[in-house]
Amino acid sequence: MGPIRIKSWFKSKHSKLGSDLETQVSKAQNGDECIRHDLLEQYRPFIKKVASKACKRYISESMDEYSIGLLAFNEAIDQYDKEQGNKFLTFASVVIHRRIIDHIRKESRHNYVLLNEEEDEEGNVQENVIERRTSIEKYEIELESKARAEEIFEYQKLLLTYDITFEVLTSQCPKHIDARENAKKIAKVVYENHHIRSYLEEKRRLPVSELEDIVACSRKTIERNRKYIIAMALIYIGNFTTLKSYIEPEGGLK
Repeated sequence: MGPIRIKSWFKSKHSKLGSDLETQVSKAQNGDECIRHDLLEQYRPFIKKVASKACKRYISESMDEYSIGLLAFNEAIDQYDKEQGNKFLTFASVVIHRRIIDHIRKESRHNYVLLNEEEDEEGNVQENVIERRTSIEKYEIELESKARAEEIFEYQKLLLTYDITFEVLTSQCPKHIDARENAKKIAKVVYENHHIRSYLEEKRRLPVSELEDIVACSRKTIERNRKYIIAMALIYIGNFTTLKSYIEPEGGLK
């Protein structure tokens, strides 16, 4: 096959998946396995790039991390929701990164157990084992910090689609602890109620009248804390695992 044919084949292949990637993803979600296969094939370099970035080293297709990235990309195809406003590749990169980080954490915990077992005959932990254990703990802290930073970045982008900035969120955060906790409970109701959640995602606003009927709050209270409630609900809707720990009963976004 000569250069012209190769170029022509690549061009037709690219145009098949081509200008509207999100439409192709939608077709794959609806059962078009040929398009799904083509997406997985075409975006192999993208998957390797994201996996390598997450691992901070080059990842080849023979490595476990690449396989995890490939599965994560396929998972992203299934979970992608165009209505949330993100481009598919942005969403896919987040899913791949999360799965790779989860894998690294799992491996780190496994290595930590192995290190704990490396003792001398008298039961004393070897000095080099302590050094390696410290290194693993430090690496896990770095991973946690990086994952949190990336989640905050994605969360910020999602908030903007609802016309909410961090500055607005800070200014409209309820001043009293009880009011904050109550707003978080309402946010959980929004997330768990399929109809209200769908309304929020479609209209980008709360169905206040419906909420008033099912929560122990006045319309005035819901309206006053509207943006804060939406922001808390989006943490659940976006499945921001790290941020979610801050809004559970024992924590709170200050």
